[in-house]
Amino acid sequence: MAQKMKRRGKGAAGASPSRAKVHLRLDVNGETQEVAFAPHKTLLEVLREDLGLTGTKHGCELGECGTCTVLLDGRPQLSCLVLALECEDRPVVTVEGLARGPRPDPLQMAFAELGAAQCGYCTPGILCAAKALLDAKPQPTRQEIREALSGNLCRCTGYIKIFEAVELAARRMRDPDAKPAAEVLHGRRV
Repeated sequence: MAQKMKRRGKGAAGASPSRAKVHLRLDVNGETQEVAFAPHKTLLEVLREDLGLTGTKHGCELGECGTCTVLLDGRPQLSCLVLALECEDRPVVTVEGLARGPRPDPLQMAFAELGAAQCGYCTPGILCAAKALLDAKPQPTRQEIREALSGNLCRCTGYIKIFEAVELAARRMRDPDAKPAAEVLHGRRV
């Protein structure tokens, strides 16, 4: 107990370390945000609690489920494992930032159209990981999609609809009029 009391002692200027805040500029979804937060907060916590961007979800908070995936410097990152302090002036994109103004991203449209989201809790993280994949590789194979999304766990689906939605979005990025295959909508004929 004496050790705990010592660590909780007063910091600079008599302020308790737990009450000290850092002031940073974060580039979130293309906008610069001035934010003050406790230095121990993760990017996930700052996005949700301080910036009100609740699309990014709390999951395991251990880096194992992928639910909190965002794009940091254009790459998928588990926001529960990154201190917000590390993100000053680095571009962060959340699921809210995927849309192009009022128009959803082709990935978001494909997920909705094909029913790729069940309860939807994991969907924001999957969308961010899929966006990074399609930005890097516009025509991924099914195996490449599987690998790119392997860090995102979903308890509701068998992943097939998710993979099909990513494939459809990839086709629509090349041809906005691309239609889903008939078997995707109606199942395979036996």
